[in-house]
Amino acid sequence: MSHPVAVRHLIALNNLVTVSHPVEYAVAVDRYLSAGDLSGGSRRIYRVSLTTWAWALVSRLPPVGHERRNAAPPVVPLAVLDRPDAAVRLRDAFAARSAAVGARTANRELSILAGAVTWWQAQGWLSGDPTSGLRPLPVAKPSGVTSQLGADQIRAVLELPAALREQALWHLLHETGARIERVLALNVDDLDLPHHRTRERRDPPLRWAQGTSGLLPLLTLGRLDGPLFATSRGRLSYRRAAEIFTAATRPLDPTGRGWTLRQLQTARQR
Repeated sequence: MSHPVAVRHLIALNNLVTVSHPVEYAVAVDRYLSAGDLSGGSRRIYRVSLTTWAWALVSRLPPVGHERRNAAPPVVPLAVLDRPDAAVRLRDAFAARSAAVGARTANRELSILAGAVTWWQAQGWLSGDPTSGLRPLPVAKPSGVTSQLGADQIRAVLELPAALREQALWHLLHETGARIERVLALNVDDLDLPHHRTRERRDPPLRWAQGTSGLLPLLTLGRLDGPLFATSRGRLSYRRAAEIFTAATRPLDPTGRGWTLRQLQTARQR
């Protein structure tokens, strides 16, 4: 259980700093979830996953079963994610978590944390990304499910009668092969539209082809800044983007399940 003095100290710090820069990890989680376009069920799943990572940040295993239901998570400063040992803590926690709950659940929780970290970086609350060295673990696929979409399937996806935002996102993911979290974190002013790439900043630029080049000017028309892929509430979340893509591709999938954004991403033509 967290020490009450520590709790009061962090609450006081949160009251002293500006609203735009939370001190406590849990406050940053609240801000992230409030900004995302999430359903009530998705928000609960995100909160449980991000709360689970709080234990890892203080090198403790999260409780399981009935103990987890009533356990108060540790109070953790957000700045812990910028410490030199943060990546090692997360690596060890990811290994322990995958052993406890399986690769599929651990991968989902890692993806949720990576998305949150990317968003916190975009707000200027973190300077580094301790999740950048972690990669999803291989998961056994059900019979009939392929890891990569073929050329005809890709063509069918990109010809779907989807909204402009989704069309631009799908083309950009396919043509760049970039991490989905990085693409969703892009802002309008990150784009160098005349040269068909992102501006050179901390990361190497993303370069796209003709399909994306025809869509991005339409998507950004009249906008100078803000999230490239936006909703009425803020930045498009990974989970919502994945839900939309899977639902849209169900009619194309012989299994009726629908495909995933990662299948679209890995099918990039070299």
